[in-house]
Amino acid sequence: MNKTNLHILFACSELTPWVKTGGLADVCGSLPQALKQAGIDVRIILPGYKSVLDKVPPPEFVSLLKLPLGTVTICRSKIDDIDVLLVNHDAFTNRAGNPYMSDTDRPWPDNAFRFALFSQAVCEIAKPSGNSDWQADIVHCNDWQTGLVPALLSQHANAPATVFTIHNLAYQGNITIAEYNRLHLPEELLIQDGLEFWGQASFIKGGIAYADRINTVSPTYAEEITSKEFGCGMEGLLLHRRRILSGILNGIDLQTWDPQTDPHIATNYSANRLELKNENKLDLQKQLNLTADPDTVLFGVISRLAVQKGIDLIINAIEQLHDQNFQLALLGSGDSALQEQLKVLSDAFPERIATIFGFDEKLSHKIEAGADVFLMPSRYEPCGLNQMYSHRYGTLPLVNRVGGLADTVVDYTGDATSNTKDANGFVIDSADAELLSRGMLKAIACFDDKSTWLQLQQNAMMADYSWAESASHYIRMYEDIAA
Repeated sequence: MNKTNLHILFACSELTPWVKTGGLADVCGSLPQALKQAGIDVRIILPGYKSVLDKVPPPEFVSLLKLPLGTVTICRSKIDDIDVLLVNHDAFTNRAGNPYMSDTDRPWPDNAFRFALFSQAVCEIAKPSGNSDWQADIVHCNDWQTGLVPALLSQHANAPATVFTIHNLAYQGNITIAEYNRLHLPEELLIQDGLEFWGQASFIKGGIAYADRINTVSPTYAEEITSKEFGCGMEGLLLHRRRILSGILNGIDLQTWDPQTDPHIATNYSANRLELKNENKLDLQKQLNLTADPDTVLFGVISRLAVQKGIDLIINAIEQLHDQNFQLALLGSGDSALQEQLKVLSDAFPERIATIFGFDEKLSHKIEAGADVFLMPSRYEPCGLNQMYSHRYGTLPLVNRVGGLADTVVDYTGDATSNTKDANGFVIDSADAELLSRGMLKAIACFDDKSTWLQLQQNAMMADYSWAESASHYIRMYEDIAA
């Protein structure tokens, strides 16, 4: 089948710029656009959250679907030139705020019902029907919220093929058997080779067990999740299905993250005018009340404050290096204990360490442009986006060798065998505060070698992280399935 004849139904639970809690929304907002530009006929299907309906023009009514879990209204809207089908039900349309969590930061108690209902709607729309003018060849599902779709479609003859993308295996949508039974889901799917998972039922296992193709958001993460360390209990099944498991690195929005045109930063610059980057450093130092000094290495962090992200390692490494000449600009929110420890550090060294708690889009761009080194020592990182943003801005990432970080950052070894023509950052081999402090020292030493530093910056800025590149890999996967 020629790619121009491929019809893809892209099922997701968040979509930039309409509804976002993390990187999943960015992928779902960018990949369909890149597919469309490459000639793929793609449509998106999304829950009709109140927050979405409040933002978009009144959508067009399409149909009323009577599903096992209730009746939903399907409406059509558009994002740029792509049709978006919205699944409207009181469980989505009458609930403000986060799509998964209440104001008390607890999961909505009916999440299993909500996303089982959404999955049923996706399946009903995807099934072959003589009444439809558009028929999906492939349903592309994303994370646990759509994990039931491949399982449910497996029960229908002539159903379209399915792709299941794992963005983060740690979030699985696991529920009790009693709750599964209350949802009146097919009993025959609740088996060891199906949805049953250690005495529970698992939404994400539905995608892993029943999809025609499984992929993750980086090649290294695809390998990692077949191991006990990263497999989150699913490693046995993933090893069993390894033949259809692959990793495709995410892209980034090259227009939003471009130092040549970025409206949020003090001075625009390029790989050929890297001396102008220093003006952004001085601007950031001034804004954050850090000592204005272009010769002091400025480390940047933009992160959820969580152990997974290695924030505790950063705190410990800074304590070990308190007598070194460097600065830190950190923007993030999350774990209150980590936040308190960071506040103690910034209070002790106010001219060297600035911590801003919360999220500020403009400041995140200023940190990417103004920092010299971006710290990202995650314990696991399926893909990661900030290391790619950093490369775009000539800011060298210092990362742990996991997931997409391992696939994008080439370590500068700093010895006689170092290949400065390839290196674009610094890499440590495990999530360890001592290793991180050594990595920071290596970065500080490298910063003093201006010719080497410039070479590494230019290497970083040459990387191709376009969604067009990522989309080409997805298209080849679709074509393989269709063939």
